[in-house]
This record gives sequence, C-alpha cells and structure tokens, in this order.
Amino acid sequence: MNGKRLTSLVWFVLFLLLPWPATVTAAASEVDFPTQLTLEHDNKEEERQQVESFIGRLFDERAQMLIHSTSEALDEYYLTAEATGKQALKLEKQRTEYVQAWADKRLLTFNEAESRVRIVRLNVSGNQARVSLVQSLKLSYAYNAKPDQPQHFGIGTRHVLTLRQKDGHWKVTREWYLDPLTENPKLIPELEPTQNGVPFFRTDGVSTSSPNSNSIGYQRERAVEYANKYAGIAWGAGNNNRYNQKYRDYAHLGGDCTNFASQVIGDPEEGGGLKMTSRWRYRYNVGGNEGWVRTDSFKNFLLYSGYGQLVARGTFEAVTTRTDKHPDGAFASIQPGDLIAYEMNGDVDHFSIVVGFDDYGYPLVNSHSADRYRVPFDLGWDKYTKYWLIHIKD
Repeated sequence: MNGKRLTSLVWFVLFLLLPWPATVTAAASEVDFPTQLTLEHDNKEEERQQVESFIGRLFDERAQMLIHSTSEALDEYYLTAEATGKQALKLEKQRTEYVQAWADKRLLTFNEAESRVRIVRLNVSGNQARVSLVQSLKLSYAYNAKPDQPQHFGIGTRHVLTLRQKDGHWKVTREWYLDPLTENPKLIPELEPTQNGVPFFRTDGVSTSSPNSNSIGYQRERAVEYANKYAGIAWGAGNNNRYNQKYRDYAHLGGDCTNFASQVIGDPEEGGGLKMTSRWRYRYNVGGNEGWVRTDSFKNFLLYSGYGQLVARGTFEAVTTRTDKHPDGAFASIQPGDLIAYEMNGDVDHFSIVVGFDDYGYPLVNSHSADRYRVPFDLGWDKYTKYWLIHIKD
C-alpha cells in the first residue's frame, strides 16, 4: 500500500474508532448490508429520514458529476466555511477531473452513472449527524468511434461522513473513504495502440473468456467465476454484494486486495483450487499467512513457487506497446484468471484479477479495497505505476 492510500486508511480507521453517541441498534441479521457493521439510529425518525434523503441526493449528484462535469452543482452540499468541508469538496472535483481526463485519453465517453447507497450506521445528535455507508457505483462508457456499443463496470466504496445543519440544510463537514479515483489527471499516460479509433490490446479485439475447464491444476474458469461472485460492494458483483464469509476481511488492516487474489486462485471449493503450501496458506478462523495477505510476499511466492510466470513488467506504455518480445503486445499472453500486480515507488501496492476484456480488447479487472467489478485495468493509476502481468500456469 503506498503512502497516500495508507494515510487515507489510517484516518478512515481512526474515524471509525471514535465514540458514537448512544443510539438504538438493529440486529445485524435484520439489515441486508455487505459489511459487518450494524444500522444505528435514534428515535428522531424525521431527522433520520432527512439525513437519508440528503445522502441519497448527495451521492446521486456526485455520480452524475462524474459524467457531466457539473461541479458547481455540488457546492451546496458542502460546508466550505470549514477547512475539512472545503477539502472534501475539492477531492470530489478532482475525482471528476481525473475520470474525465482518463476518458479523453482512452478515446471514450462516460454516458451513464448509477449510484446505490446503503447506510450502515447513522446517528443524529442536535445539528450534527455521523454516517457510515457503502456505495455501489455503476459507470457506463462507449468508445467515441463506437458510441452505440456501451460497456459497463462497477466500483464499491466505504464512506464515513460528518454532517452539520446550517440554515435548515444538511451539509458535509468532513468525509473519509478509500477512493480509487483521486489521482492526478495530469499524470495519466497517453494511449498509443489504436485500431479504427478504439484501443486494442489483443489481436482478436474481442472479449476472450474461454478458459480450459479441463485443467488438472488451476481451475481458471472457476477462478473467474469466484472473482465475479465475491467482488464485494461493487455494482455487478454477485453473492448479494458480500465477501466470502469463510475468509477474514482485511480492508481495515492494510487492504483486502491480496487476500482476495489468493482466494480467487486458491479457494478449493469455488476458486482456482491451487494447493496451499507452508509459504502460502489460509487457516480458517485464524487468517492468512504473510504469503497469502501481503502484496510483495504474494508476488514473490507466485513467481518462485512455479504457480505464476511473469509475462511483462513496466509502465503503462511498456506493457501496451508492441515489441520484438511481444509482437502482439504483452496482454496477448494474458488470460482471464491471470493477475496484475501494481507497483508504486518500488513496492507492490495492489493486486487485481483479470476477468476478461471489453468488446475491443481492453483488459478488465476485479479487486477488493476498493471493490472493483470489470474495471479497466489502469483506471485509478498513473504514468509512474508499473504493472506486473502474471500468468497463472494451468
């Protein structure tokens, strides 16, 4: 995990640990939420409904801002007289700027956004409210050369907000969440490979998701199905947007991405079924060892155990450019069920699972922390990111 994401996570956890005023708590089993938290509320039903309505409008407005760039419409939702409220608004505008800049560089346009919010915990005390929630966001895009052929992906994020009433209206005074899209739009790498006005990363140019179901070792098709089923709160994921309850959630312990990637390739019942070893193991009701949950340790295990093979490592430009070694591009050797490790500042920071390709061959990935479902592999990263394309041997 890089410094920026680690700092955000520390603030997020500290906020969660702050005491919440006494409230009436509903049993966890009564609430259909994809997290372990419970819904808390007091007896002031009208105030609670007002806050819920405000939250719904806020997140709908933020979703629409991503595709329409109407950033001024968001100003009324934030208490910008306070530094933390001003900063929260600034980050949302930066998020929109990044998404729009990425779309421009990838020769596509975002044309639809849908937001679904579930409140996990809510307390209203006087003119202040504190809210913990999860958002499932669906984004749709189309290549500028093929505007009638939309593609869709989902992102899931966990949020903690403080609200305050001013002049009878609720406003955001602070917010923390692990947002995968708050990158510098000026650091988005240029896209070189194009064909008929759209990107291409594979010579066939179509979604190739026909793994070998007769594999004796790695069950590639099952691994992809597992990645789609347990992609968490991201739009499009299965299992009622819940993680696999057999495994511990490491989201608040440095991130759950490597734990999830290990599950995908190693779960014996639903996943890829690769045999656990002393260096890479999960003990149920205990947790995973270092090789199972730590990014660099997992990467090293894959490459030195014989389970994985490094296809290519480099920046966006390096892994997307045709070379003598990869005349069709490095992604031509990557299949659904393979992995991508993301290196920042010399350390592997994140893992994702390749689950397919869009209609024009753009690699799509799933991951945890934040949760992603069929997201373009480089969305949320910059030109300094180095990608490790790791083929899992069948």
